[in-house]
Amino acid sequence: MNILILSAGTRNKVVRYFKKTLAGQGKVIATDCQNIAPAIYDADKCYIVPRITEPDYIDAILEICRKEQIDGVLSLIDPELELLAANKDKFERIGVTCIVSPLEAVKMAFDKMKMFRFCEKNGIDSVKSYDDIAKFKADLARGEIAFPVFVKPICGSCSINIQRVEDTAMLEELWRRYDNLMIQEFMTGQEIGADVYIDSISGRVVEIFTKKKLLMRAGETDKSVSFKDAKLFDFIENFVTKAGYRWNIDIDIFEKDGKYFVSEVNPRFGGGYPHAYECGCDFMSLILKNLSGKTNTPDIGNYEEDVFMMKYLDVMIKKGEELG
Repeated sequence: MNILILSAGTRNKVVRYFKKTLAGQGKVIATDCQNIAPAIYDADKCYIVPRITEPDYIDAILEICRKEQIDGVLSLIDPELELLAANKDKFERIGVTCIVSPLEAVKMAFDKMKMFRFCEKNGIDSVKSYDDIAKFKADLARGEIAFPVFVKPICGSCSINIQRVEDTAMLEELWRRYDNLMIQEFMTGQEIGADVYIDSISGRVVEIFTKKKLLMRAGETDKSVSFKDAKLFDFIENFVTKAGYRWNIDIDIFEKDGKYFVSEVNPRFGGGYPHAYECGCDFMSLILKNLSGKTNTPDIGNYEEDVFMMKYLDVMIKKGEELG
């Protein structure tokens, strides 16, 4: 079983976890568009490839798949997920499985208003959102929402270009200057991260790991603590099943006044996934089992509570001739 990890970047842990799970029974190949991406050097073999925006990018990845006899391919960055899902048929024709959710589910994850409307339609609590400033002002006047709020691009990730807005004047100025913005309720409750695995064959949620986020940095979880709540597990399972996600995903959730609210979905390994893995939630094993045509058995919440994750900085040193 050979795995190809695209846009590996600094996700060294994910590469190492796949290698550990394969235990010599297959190879982990990693790619990036730069030869100074440290995670590629933890793989069994690495390739420097064009940027994902280049017209020959998919052809280059398909060629690597043929050459290395790849069984499954996944990406670790948001912009590439839709590209991978849209080209799934090309990979399947050469015997490669794309480890990514269906295209429409991926698109919904990156269109925050589409996600909000989906949740609203399906009776799933989510963070109140607007792309119509007039509607926001009407709800503001009725006391259904209040300042401060967040203004952000409708499509975006990594907390890029998010601004906290304190009053109508500031909101109107942003609305005049930029296009494709949305307004999102400022949530004051506990932020939660959920690592979820949905069996690619049965479509059932088979594993959930939840953590309270204690500190964030550059849009990623920096410190967290594991916890369990059966009500939260049910909430996640209901949302994920209705949304049609598959394989591994990462969900941002808020808890406020005893209720849970969906904030965002990343249909890939999240930056805080090492917390789940080190607590025994081995998604790599689940992926490999699905790739071999076997269905995984649900085992939700089988991990220890009150386990803390604390990220810290490390370095990798390479000589020039050692770079890919």
